[in-house]
Amino acid sequence: MANNTDNTTHFGYKDVPTEEKQAMVADVFHSVAAKYDVMNDLMSFGVHRLWKRFTIDMSGVRPGNKVLDLAGGTGDLTKKFSKIVGPSGKVVLADINSSMLEVGRERLTNEGYVGNIEYVQANAQYLPFEDNTFDIITIAFGLRNVTDKDEALRSMFRVLKPGGRLLVLEFSQTKNPLLKKAYDLYSFTALPFMGKLVTNDSESYKYLAESIRMHPDQETLKGMMQDAGFNRVTYHNMTGGMVALHRGIKV
Repeated sequence: MANNTDNTTHFGYKDVPTEEKQAMVADVFHSVAAKYDVMNDLMSFGVHRLWKRFTIDMSGVRPGNKVLDLAGGTGDLTKKFSKIVGPSGKVVLADINSSMLEVGRERLTNEGYVGNIEYVQANAQYLPFEDNTFDIITIAFGLRNVTDKDEALRSMFRVLKPGGRLLVLEFSQTKNPLLKKAYDLYSFTALPFMGKLVTNDSESYKYLAESIRMHPDQETLKGMMQDAGFNRVTYHNMTGGMVALHRGIKV
């Protein structure tokens, strides 16, 4: 969240001017977009697919639903939602980063996912959709990169239909001290090393590791969702709390 007293926010562990963070995050994802799927599999040992499958299951998505896959990147969730909502439904894959959006569009089109998918470049803080548009919104591993998370949550609340669900899948905080120590060691040594090998960019993966540590913990994010207007907010820890899925309802 932005610091309103001096108009700065965090970029990883650095304090930067609020108005500069969006461009700095954009540079990270322009850099990693082409190898994003490969790195996801390497970084999580493939477990990210299980986290995303659980997110789909918890969404309660049905044929004919209208879904917003926010920060949808290369389209893992969009692909599965597209199958479920069918020809009478619609999935909007939205991402603030043009490189990620183009990789997602090309990937899904090449795999034959056309007809019920739209692609929109959008900032989560200022969603370009009418009020009460979507049955479901998901944001997977994207909220921690948003400059003003509270404003983004309010924007998501606005465009959800009454009865609609928001699902936030994000890295979180483990309470297990041994797991935390191992995770820190992995994040700050192995991730930048893999980033250097695969994408020739260790700094972007250093930022991604730092951004995880700066993201609100489970209870804080739950409170932020409630403050934005969501009801019946719950969260489910996965992989020892290193990842959490938050779910809230617009009543």
